Amino acid sequence: MATITVTTWSLEQTSPADLLPAGPPAGDVRVLRSEVPSPEFSRFLYASVGGDVRWTDRLPWTYARWREHLGRPGVETWVAYDRGTPAGYVELAARDEGVVEIVYFGLLPAFRGRGIGGHLLSYGTARAWDLAGRWPGLAPTERVWLHTCSKDGEHAMANYLRRGFRLFDTSTAEEPETGTPGPWPGALPDA
Repeated sequence: MATITVTTWSLEQTSPADLLPAGPPAGDVRVLRSEVPSPEFSRFLYASVGGDVRWTDRLPWTYARWREHLGRPGVETWVAYDRGTPAGYVELAARDEGVVEIVYFGLLPAFRGRGIGGHLLSYGTARAWDLAGRWPGLAPTERVWLHTCSKDGEHAMANYLRRGFRLFDTSTAEEPETGTPGPWPGALPDA
């Protein structure tokens, strides 16, 4: 089986003051929390945002596994809408001892390059910092972290750095080469 070399970068913020927010994008873009856990909607977002950048680890998840994951205390999905249409999302997950991970973040291909990503990342990071206020019993956030890799979109790392995230680890590994699960042919703008 063919393999590819994948570099993974881990980034963090250790204070809410680290966040350097992007300005709001033009138009009617809103970010709302998906407060009702919905495996169907979350799987749609995951597959639609990650389909062209090889997000495949959750594709085999069962409905029950999605429901269990989404029902965990401190797991939140924040969705950007452009004039009522889902444009992208950020998934947060509380970890031990005041740590919040930005587990997934991205935009559907048709919404990239319009300033929505910087705004959504800014908003999602701010919600990571105040997550404990929405979840009684969770420790206040002391650290927000995420990882990105060489399979992600070409502008991902620059967006994270512009929002005030700092690199704290880099690793390289060989992974099996897999095709992207989508989007279907012709779905990308100018494709």
